[in-house]
Amino acid sequence: MGADGFDAVVVGSGPNGLVGALTLARAGRRVLLLEAAERLGGGLRSEELTLPGFVHDVCATALPMAAVSAAFRSLGLPVDFAHPPVPVAHPLDDGSAVLVHRDPERTAAGLGRDGRAWRAVIGATARAGTPLVDTLLAPLALPRAPLAVARFGALAVQPATVLARAAFRTVPGRAVLAGMAAHSMLDLRSPITGGFGMMLAALAHHAGWPVVRGGSQVLADLMAARLRELGGEVVAGHRVASLAGLPPAETVLLDVTPRQFLAMAGDRLPPRYARRLARYRYGPGVFKLDWALDGPVPWKDPAVGRAGTVHLGGTLEEIALSEAQVARGVHPERPYVLLVQACVADPSRAPAGRHTLWAYCHVPNGSTVDMTEAVEAQIERFAPGFRERVLSRHTLDCLAMQDRNANYVGGDIGAGLADLRQFAGRPVYSARPWRTPLPGVYLCSAATPPGPGVHGMGGYQAARLALRGGAAS
Repeated sequence: MGADGFDAVVVGSGPNGLVGALTLARAGRRVLLLEAAERLGGGLRSEELTLPGFVHDVCATALPMAAVSAAFRSLGLPVDFAHPPVPVAHPLDDGSAVLVHRDPERTAAGLGRDGRAWRAVIGATARAGTPLVDTLLAPLALPRAPLAVARFGALAVQPATVLARAAFRTVPGRAVLAGMAAHSMLDLRSPITGGFGMMLAALAHHAGWPVVRGGSQVLADLMAARLRELGGEVVAGHRVASLAGLPPAETVLLDVTPRQFLAMAGDRLPPRYARRLARYRYGPGVFKLDWALDGPVPWKDPAVGRAGTVHLGGTLEEIALSEAQVARGVHPERPYVLLVQACVADPSRAPAGRHTLWAYCHVPNGSTVDMTEAVEAQIERFAPGFRERVLSRHTLDCLAMQDRNANYVGGDIGAGLADLRQFAGRPVYSARPWRTPLPGVYLCSAATPPGPGVHGMGGYQAARLALRGGAAS
């Protein structure tokens, strides 16, 4: 750490930090990457959390944005994506389930009276393709598909509750949009939650919701290996407490949130900018469970067993109530549960005949309440006998999530509330929000545009800005 000669130092090895480091290294810069944890990857880490031989992703598993983002496309990495037979399923209390297939027509056919609306709202978004995705993942650049963006935006700005009731007439149609929109970790009566739902549903058709074969850690390790091939240096287990402790470099990329940056910078930041960062708001946290199972989940509708991701929560009304309660600081009795069956796409993650499973529910930021019973009750509701399949379980509350990744402040895996106000001012209102007042220092975490998700675009944008010497995009 005492050696100099680095052109750039990147702090944090989450997807954004890794992409930023690689973008700089591919441009000929000598890069040092520093990571506080003993293992690289941030939200891409995988561990044997339950039993030997069971590989669990600590956070992200289904990676639709990684499959489509301009950042990952630019790197040309040989990522082995495994696709489940069905990207997403949404079970209902009558024993049926909405299946979101890769094929939008097949999905629409399963929605009956709402099939036409699905084609018009979600199918049209999917047909807009890569130009729309690129625009949405680079919200401060000139739109590549202005007409498609205008059509999308007219609907996307609406609350999910409003959009679901306006667009769909049936319980299944409204429920499946609510399940998608609840990924936003917002009250579904809030503006732009409809857009979260539309985009995620459309990605199921456009690119699928794949997993990385062998665990998400494989993607992080692949990027780190490429960085070393390009002459970069990687140091894990090194926590950066202060910018003063970094070796000299022309460029510094920080894959951290405003809270960590304020601590690292000390009194070096201009007071007005520091006050703006201090006002940055964090969102709800998550309570996460991982299980080792002796077989597949016994869903009422066996078709759900073919889905990589499953949304549990029943109707639009029930999901909206759960998310509204969390937004008010209440722990819901029947939480919305996001569940991933990675072995459906990638059996290598567990011993033969066994399965891994993870799920989380949203809780108030900083919660230490054990939600195991509430989460498992929601699974049992749609898969009676589930608990009989459990060999071992592992839990992570909000503070445990933060201990594993300092960017998950209070358990907020999105690195900051993604409501309309903060979507536009992330972490501050600026045409170049990645750039800080400190010369050569850039923020690149999910607390910068375009926000949360494994897409690497925060790191990509910050690195490109640095390479241009901080000029406007």
